[in-house]
Amino acid sequence: MRMSTLFLRTLRDDPAEAEVASHKLLVRAGYIRRAAPGIYTWLPLGLKVLARVEAVVREEMEAIGSQEVHFPALLPREPYEATGRWDEYGDGLFRLQDRKENDYLLAPTHEEMFTLLAKDHFSSYKDLPATLYQIQTKYRDEARPRAGLLRGRAFVMKDSYSFSVDDEGLARAYEAHREAYLRIFERLGLDVVPVAATSGAMGGSRSEEFLHPSPIGEDTYVESPGGYRANVEAVTTVAPEPLSDEAIAALPAPQVKDTAGAETIAALVDVANQVAPRESGTWTAADTLKCVVLTAVLDGGQRRQFVVAVPGDREVDLKRLEASIGAALGVSGEPRLEAATEADLKRHPALVRGYIGPGAGADGERTVLGAEDSVTGLPLFVDPRVAVGTAWITGANADQRHVFGLVAGRDFGWDGVVEATSVIDGDEAPDGSGPLTARRGVEMGHIFQLGRKYAEALGLKVLDANGKQVVVTMGSYGIGVTRALAAIAERYHDEKGLVWPRAVAPADVHVVVAAKGEDAAAYADQLTGELEDAGARVLLDDRAKVSPGVKFKDAELIGVPTSVVVGRGLAEGTVEFKDRATGRAREVPVAQIVDEVRAAVAGSGSDA
Repeated sequence: MRMSTLFLRTLRDDPAEAEVASHKLLVRAGYIRRAAPGIYTWLPLGLKVLARVEAVVREEMEAIGSQEVHFPALLPREPYEATGRWDEYGDGLFRLQDRKENDYLLAPTHEEMFTLLAKDHFSSYKDLPATLYQIQTKYRDEARPRAGLLRGRAFVMKDSYSFSVDDEGLARAYEAHREAYLRIFERLGLDVVPVAATSGAMGGSRSEEFLHPSPIGEDTYVESPGGYRANVEAVTTVAPEPLSDEAIAALPAPQVKDTAGAETIAALVDVANQVAPRESGTWTAADTLKCVVLTAVLDGGQRRQFVVAVPGDREVDLKRLEASIGAALGVSGEPRLEAATEADLKRHPALVRGYIGPGAGADGERTVLGAEDSVTGLPLFVDPRVAVGTAWITGANADQRHVFGLVAGRDFGWDGVVEATSVIDGDEAPDGSGPLTARRGVEMGHIFQLGRKYAEALGLKVLDANGKQVVVTMGSYGIGVTRALAAIAERYHDEKGLVWPRAVAPADVHVVVAAKGEDAAAYADQLTGELEDAGARVLLDDRAKVSPGVKFKDAELIGVPTSVVVGRGLAEGTVEFKDRATGRAREVPVAQIVDEVRAAVAGSGSDA
């Protein structure tokens, strides 16, 4: 690669839309260019790095016996309709029609197509186990694409699928992929933390995410001193033990009190300590129960309201709630949640803003919210902390009034228990391994034990050893290839530019002609040939009318791990050998430079 002819233009200023370092540097260094929001064109240097990342993925996939195929991105509606995902994906799916008005989609993932391909080929248990994979561009209509390649609308992904005759075979395939993923990320130079995760629209019984710890990560995970790790969406709350019937019967009856102006939790706590002081200490937000009216936006735009009751010291986490509310409401997939609008609330006049509660109204008898005798018809879901026998201060469903001592399970019921609140530092791990600490991470991969969901929907069956037809058991395993590249750029850079790990760098050595005259140019050409003969990939900056200062800045920005500068020292028979990561440089005799570079490429060279 010669810089004089390379399709490359570096930029001195950050692109206006770039928010994170990887986005800024990949654009400035000439690896990618923006084509549209969340969609990028790959330029020659970028494609070389992308190919290196893909090569690592391919090697490790094939090491566990997976074979590569390649599907089209444009797919028909029918397979996705058969599994329910044509609707479940909602607005995230790119849908289109051909000239005959047949429905198609740009595939966000390919479970259905892999299943149908396996159905065409597998008929007996003797055909299994088998694993297939592809590396291909996927499409998702992200509402807010951001951070360059980290969250886009078009992205390269490796997805593989295992096919087994039983659950034991699935477990083996799952563990093989898990170990392969750890090797892939180690080779790419990315620290990852496998964490328990929810399966979402993919379905299945078990899944794990591989998160790269990073302050810019959009995923939050938690870990405990005892080794528990999970995405916050998969964390289960440690609920208090329910009280016995006898203990509940001994609790005092609820009392309704005037609480003028207490429309917020903070105001309610202040008023409660004035109108109903208690001997055991002051009331806090943790003693209150707030009822939040939310709207689930279902397929087709239908809006369904419901109420979730959570302790007043907790905030509702819509992302966590979305993972479980679909099943609670009896709808497929994960409906999008949002706060109820004024129009939503007007449909339910029994709701009193700021004073909504789950039980007795101002008359002490009627139930405004609840499973069986609801006046509003709204379903009520509670946080696991709202256990049977817990007592709360909450809205009395009357203006300027709250009820004190409302007991869960005695004074009000509910339609279901859901994980609805944010996980915070100090919460107990569900396995008893200690307090949780929250961290941020970028999702690099996700593996699923799909089970038989897709095989059943699409009729993937084989004959077992007894000649009986059985449904094939599947696993699904994804890696964000372009996201991995962006994460590497995010992890390996400094104030001057990119600092690629050698495993994925676009070249092994960057030869920079810094001296004037034909002798320097001629030697740089000679050296490039010798290095290539020795197996090194070379980027040669042979631009004749560009100053050494600009060449040095470009070399630092582009981020090739090793540089050889052909400068004034050539007259004395030396060139400068420089390590990009450390910034250290030293003079090396020209007779030794090829061996130095060869050793550096092999990983055994001395530190420059």
